[in-house]
Amino acid sequence: MVTTEAGECNQLQRLPPVLDVVVTDPIISRFADRLMTGAPDHRWHFVADAAPEESFPAMTTADVVVCSRLDSRQAAACGARLVQVTGAGLDRVAVGALPAETAVTNTFHHERPIAEHVLMCILALTRRLPSVSGELRHGTWRTIATDGHVPLHRTLDTMTLGLVGFGGIGSATASLAHAVGMEVVAVRNRPDVPVPDGTCPRWVGGISELPRLLAESDVVVITVPLSPATEGMIGSAELAAMREDALLINVARGPVVDQSALYAALRDGSIGGAAIDVWWGAPESGRTPPADFPFVDLPNVLATPHYSGHARSTFELRADDIAENVNRLAQGQALRNRVR
Repeated sequence: MVTTEAGECNQLQRLPPVLDVVVTDPIISRFADRLMTGAPDHRWHFVADAAPEESFPAMTTADVVVCSRLDSRQAAACGARLVQVTGAGLDRVAVGALPAETAVTNTFHHERPIAEHVLMCILALTRRLPSVSGELRHGTWRTIATDGHVPLHRTLDTMTLGLVGFGGIGSATASLAHAVGMEVVAVRNRPDVPVPDGTCPRWVGGISELPRLLAESDVVVITVPLSPATEGMIGSAELAAMREDALLINVARGPVVDQSALYAALRDGSIGGAAIDVWWGAPESGRTPPADFPFVDLPNVLATPHYSGHARSTFELRADDIAENVNRLAQGQALRNRVR
């Protein structure tokens, strides 16, 4: 009997600790059941709707903070062993202000939804879907049979898609584009890295070959992360290098593209059109969408509210990643998608 009790005691000592997990992100909080089912042995605290005087102390004492944004004050006071970012981007998280011993991880799963969004935008713009639908709603039936000025649209298999950035989103977009017959070209920081199966680009070059990509592409898709090196990388010179009927689709971050130069190119017809899913700042009264120019007044612009990756599968799979990392931290295992 004594032996059994000692064995049970040792077994209890080997059990992983119970962690306090504080979730501040309101979107991933909608998947609380999935998070708690994935890591049921821990204490989950959902504080997205809590007042600052309640949420801030919880963040300072948590073992894990699950967030989409973390300012420098919050980061400096954070005592967590792990900050789990609920998306891919780190530009809203003050990573540098966190204690040196705090691990940082992120998660993805938005690649396929964004790739589908890109193809949808190409079809909508090339077939003038917003304007044609608007005309018909107002009683105007205008086709090549009734108006000789109506342009004929192109099919996807006659077009070249140029990717500025060839990471997860770029690769998923390339796979779909190739599947429907588009030619694919790309530039990225490390052109020597093997390309993923199924992407089949005609060529992949370094960032120095951006002018070549712009000149060859019917559709230019921006997928690079925002950084000091990429901010404003698409400006007047780059837009002037594009074909007159080419489309620009930005699913990265707004400031990668110079908004003044883009507005002028779209207004003057220097390029054919644009699909803008990411903007220049946060929406606010009188500035929604957040831009300094009236892009939504232009007929060749497709405007969406940064929603291209918002598929249910995106957040379900992110919740699974987060729960797995909580378990891994408790068990002393290597974390997934560790960025620091």
